[in-house]
Amino acid sequence: MKKKILIISGGISKERVISLETGRQVARELKKNKFKVKICEPNLDLIHNVKTFKPNIIFNALHGQFGEDGYIQSILETIGIPYTHSGVIASAKAMDKEISKKIFIKHKILTPKFLIYSYDKSALELNNLIKKKFGFPVVIKPINEGSSVNVFICNKSNISKKLKILKSYKNILIEEFIPGREIQASVIGKKKLGAIELRPKRKFYDYEAKYNSKAKTEHIIPVDLPKHKYKELMGIAFKAHNLLRCKGVTRSDFKYYKNKFYLLEINTQPGMTKLSLVPEISAHCGINFINLIKLILKDASTNK
Repeated sequence: MKKKILIISGGISKERVISLETGRQVARELKKNKFKVKICEPNLDLIHNVKTFKPNIIFNALHGQFGEDGYIQSILETIGIPYTHSGVIASAKAMDKEISKKIFIKHKILTPKFLIYSYDKSALELNNLIKKKFGFPVVIKPINEGSSVNVFICNKSNISKKLKILKSYKNILIEEFIPGREIQASVIGKKKLGAIELRPKRKFYDYEAKYNSKAKTEHIIPVDLPKHKYKELMGIAFKAHNLLRCKGVTRSDFKYYKNKFYLLEINTQPGMTKLSLVPEISAHCGINFINLIKLILKDASTNK
């Protein structure tokens, strides 16, 4: 008898549209393979849906705030049914870019230098601090968003303008800009899945480059790296996955510059849409979409 899978998608984050599409595509694939599936929102009806549908596993298809930061995971813990992807603490650590970067640094994983800005300094003070720490250009981003939402590359002349756009966030991560190649590596459970290189037509691999097919980002797989460098890349991704005690599938974002890999962040809820990278990496490794989903479900059934 096929298992019942309750898919939670949508939510209230800025990545709601992507989450809905992830949920739809996972549901479509599961239904094609005779699973019983129900999709629901993470709202007040969630507990009712769990009680009436009685799923064997909950597939967390949420992205962004409240979906991959430990919030929904803490609710799912109280329900007591296995759920996919990482747990409360791992999700919270990975989503908070300051905490995760400090963990990387502590364990000798190279990551761009950074500082946290809380709108407590004048433009002149901030510019002087950046100049002292690492210099321009810099990347600014919210500490706890995903999918490159509200990420900007800034120089001295436009940083004040861009920071005003992010005024609704309490803390902003400002990090040194690392040029070079954009490479992303995926891990599932205890398996090093593979990697992909991205060559965006835009300035960098931002939200539009990720989810707008018209942005025409070039996907390169297999990644053109010497064997020992590819092994190093996958080793770092695997180390980060385990350091944060992640479960299910993760995708680590890197910059490769002057023969060094810089880990930017690790994503505990990578997208599962037609333009998503993990399914593409998985397919290249000989694991089709339904088998990728099954691997994620299998890890969920044993991780709680």
